[in-house]
Order: sequence, then C-alpha cells, then structure tokens
Amino acid sequence: MAAPSSMDTITEPARTLPVYGEFDVVVVGGGPAGLAASVSAVRRGARTLLVERYGFLGGMGTAGGVTNFAGLYGRRNGEMRQVVHGVVDDLLDRIDALGGLNDPQDGMQGRIRVRSYDVSAYKCAADQLLLASGVQMLFHAWAAAVVMEGPRIAALVVETKSGRQAIRADKFIDCSGDADVAHFAGVPFELGDGHGSALFPTTMFRVGHVEAARAMAAVGEFSAINKLMDETQAQHPGRYNFPRKGAIVRPQKNPSEWRVNVTQIRNTQGQAMDATDARQLSEGEQEGRRQIGEYFRFLKNEVPGFEQAAIVDIAAQVGIRETRRICGAYSLSGEDILSSARFEDVIGINAWPMEMHVDGEIVWRFPRDDARAFNDLPWRMLVAKEVDNLLVAGRCASMSHEGQSAARASGGCFVMGQAAGTAAALLDAGAAFSATDVDRLQQCLKQDGACFER
Repeated sequence: MAAPSSMDTITEPARTLPVYGEFDVVVVGGGPAGLAASVSAVRRGARTLLVERYGFLGGMGTAGGVTNFAGLYGRRNGEMRQVVHGVVDDLLDRIDALGGLNDPQDGMQGRIRVRSYDVSAYKCAADQLLLASGVQMLFHAWAAAVVMEGPRIAALVVETKSGRQAIRADKFIDCSGDADVAHFAGVPFELGDGHGSALFPTTMFRVGHVEAARAMAAVGEFSAINKLMDETQAQHPGRYNFPRKGAIVRPQKNPSEWRVNVTQIRNTQGQAMDATDARQLSEGEQEGRRQIGEYFRFLKNEVPGFEQAAIVDIAAQVGIRETRRICGAYSLSGEDILSSARFEDVIGINAWPMEMHVDGEIVWRFPRDDARAFNDLPWRMLVAKEVDNLLVAGRCASMSHEGQSAARASGGCFVMGQAAGTAAALLDAGAAFSATDVDRLQQCLKQDGACFER
C-alpha cells in the first residue's frame, strides 16, 4: 500500500496544554455507571471530577431517550423484587420527589420489570444528587487523549469550549460507554460481535396527545403492538416498512405520552452501525429519524388512540447498545447470564436477561433457574489490563458480546459504577487496581446499600 499523500493526513503541531485541575479520581461519562462511580468515590472521601460530553447527565437514559431503568428488578423463587440498591435508590427517590417516576411496569409474561421516568426530572435529579454529594462536574467536555507515564495514566486530555485542556488525577474510571479512555491508553478491546456487526442501535422517540384509555385497550399488553403490526402487514402488504419485529410502545408517567422503541440502524453493508466510526454515526442519525417518520405514520393510521398523536421528542442522539468492550481480568459471558453465575469477587447483581438486538428482531434469552433469575457481577470485569490506575465500568466493561447484551442495562451499570468509585476511593495513592482488597471493597459496598450474596 502506498504511503498516505499530504492530502490524506496533516501533522498537528505540538502544544502546551493548560491543566484544568488535579483530582484523586476522574470519571469520564455521566450515565448510570458514571453517576454511581462519582458519587461513590466522593462519599468515600476522594476529590472527584465527572467529565461529561453533554450539558446534562444520564447517558443513554436521557441523551438516548431510553426513559426507563432496566435491570433493577429480578426474580427470586418466582417473586419479582428489586435487587440493585445503593446510589440508585437516592437517585430514584429524587426523581420521584420531582413527580417524574412511574410505577414498575412488567413485561415478557412477568419475567422483566422496568421503571420509566420523565427525562427532565432525571436530569434535574442527577444534578441534585451530584451537587449534594460534592462531585465536581465539567460539562461539554470530550475525552480526546491520555498522557501516559509508564503503565499509568498521568492526565486526561479533553476538548472544551475553552480549548484543549489536561486533567491530572491519581485514578481514572472510564464510563464513556465506548471505552474511549481505555482505547487511548492502549487497553486491548473487542468491537461488537467480532464479525463486523454489533447489537443494533435504536433512535428513541416519544409521542404525545395519545388518547390513553383507547391506546391501553389496544396495546396495553406488552406484545399487543407487535400483533397489530403483523395483522396490518397481512392485510396491507407493502403499506409500511417496519424497521424490526419486537416494537416496544409503552406509556410514560403521563399516560397521554408514550415512548417508542422500534428503529434499527444499519450501515451501508446492512450490519449494525458502528458508533465509533464518525461517518457511520452521522449517517445513522439521519436514518433513525427517517425510520421514526415512517413508523409514526403507522401509529396514527392504524393504532387506536393515536389518531391525534404528535411526536413530542426525538432523542438527542441515536441510542448505542454496543461498541468497544475491554478485555479485562475476567470477561462476563452469555453462559454466566444463563447459569445465574456466582463469583467470589461479587460486587453486585445483574438482573436483566440476554437482549440480543439482531438483524430485524430482538432475541431474548432468560436464566435457566427461575429460583435465581439473576447473576453476580465480578470485580475483575472492571480491571483493565496493562494500565494500573484505570477501571472501566458500564457497557464497555469486560464482557463477551452475549454477556454484554444483558449487563449493559442500567441496573448493571449502576452496580459497576458504584463498585468502581468505591474501589478508587479506597485504593492508596500510587497503587494499582490489581492490588485492590476485594474483601474490604465488598464490606464497604454492603455498608453503602449494595445488594449481593457472598
């Protein structure tokens, strides 16, 4: 292959960066993992900065328009109960106090339970939680690079409206969703399913002015919307082009407003859009909105109660389910989900089943043991290889493609984030995370409300 011409690359001149600040712990990403990590770290005495690319917190739950917490509840001996506790309880209480938390909603014949919320209430509650805890926040800042000193990250480089800056810290936690910091630091990773695709992304949207009683009668049952889609296609072939099977159309706190999860974003090769590719991400945003317009036409024309409906919100960005996953000290597998795996180094519980967004549909796989329909999450899945002072929490932690389809849900991300932040505060300055006292970590997590069995 020929060497790149001057038209293909440019050389950026070296420059000296101002230091934004020095901290004990820097957390990148303000989704469930980052929220829990930063709050846990500061509550255990660490000077903590949370870096967030948007001007608000919540990750895919706000920017991606997900509008519900999944994986907080699991089945034990046939009874559904909340099994993820800790920082998330404080957040739920604050959302509820703002009038933005819905009652639990069951689906899949009672095998899953979610809590939907108002997006604005979530944003405000997250601000309240971090400010009350003493977390410092830097919004509108994008992780761009790291400065390494041997096997340690010495500084994080961020792009801001004040220009490119550096942030020094003793410990870093990557909750970016895409493992951006880990990638910059040279941590090995896997991308998607390893065959050029991944769990397919979705652009979420919300519909208002719904006649609630008629809509609930028509599609209140979890699977009813999909039966109606099948009937419509049988009666009117070609009238609508549905992005995928397995639509999720559910009411919000206000029953006249419904959330819609149905789009599926492909690239030009027909595989899942790669959200680490700038061109694909840009094209995918447009494709998601095109699909929304097409599906909304079906809702208005064919679904009772939606005749006078209007789109009230399209998510700020396409909802990403999977990109990079680090190769850590342990990789959570699909079999771990199905076998309700237990680990000695447990840090909390994943209660969400395998939810595989494959081409054209969603494939669900549930734990085989209904008496314990959830699995442990091990500490080792957060520990990055080759970088001493970095933990990775959230959907980019160390998991297989199949394992990540379950533990990427918000419940598991809250668990991983709380464990990462607590561990970062407990670890002595200059030490490596591989030296973490797991027994002490587990004791502290229990003291702080986390739920798991040893």
